[in-house]
Amino acid sequence: MTAIILAAGRARQPASPAGDAHSPVPSVGGRPVVAWMLDHLRAVGASRAVVVVGPGAEPVPAIVTRARRGLPVRYVDDPGEAHGSAQSLYRARDAFRGEVTLIMDAALVFPREALRRLVEARAPNALLCDRGGRARTGEPRVYTRTNRVVALARDVVPMSWDTVGANVGIWKCGASVGRDLVALLEELISDGGAPDYEDAVHRLVGARLFRAVDVAGLPWTRVQSEHDLLRAEQVVFPMIQELDGAA
Repeated sequence: MTAIILAAGRARQPASPAGDAHSPVPSVGGRPVVAWMLDHLRAVGASRAVVVVGPGAEPVPAIVTRARRGLPVRYVDDPGEAHGSAQSLYRARDAFRGEVTLIMDAALVFPREALRRLVEARAPNALLCDRGGRARTGEPRVYTRTNRVVALARDVVPMSWDTVGANVGIWKCGASVGRDLVALLEELISDGGAPDYEDAVHRLVGARLFRAVDVAGLPWTRVQSEHDLLRAEQVVFPMIQELDGAA
């Protein structure tokens, strides 16, 4: 099982000290967020990780190297500064090679239990969603019908759905779906603009079966502002420690 960590989006923000929310490597609980991610990946049996980095992310490889603790890691450079996350994920397309692939944004603070639920879900293709949480303005929502994902969308509401939840930003896909995803990313990129990878996933769930894995009640957050960082440090991370332990 390969994990792709998308850190290039963080790098496109102005570089700041490691504890700053706008740093490519924000820290929570005394460690960079990506270090906690690597701990979780080892615990759930990931065999390797691919980290996509971009301009301003010079500290990322050094931090990952110190934190990987034996987990093989490969770095992929994303030199673009004005395109969306679809291009960043496309840079790591070689990682979709005959096995289950995990994809996650680098700005997430979450407990190991959330990742365990996703990995242990029987469905080879699945997204983490929080049916008890509200999606932020501008963030896509996960719409499901009988637990099948029917849309991952910001502004489009499907004609038929029974539950909706916030998109966490962690998902997995099997090998054949991975190949379809790469083709959709190519199509979006060729259309121009700055598409996000969620646009490709939205198209994908219309053609391939994806299940939703609910993490309602688990503590998690996305670090995109100083307010997010403060909440992660004072509220979310202490709750995660209770679930995961101090290790």
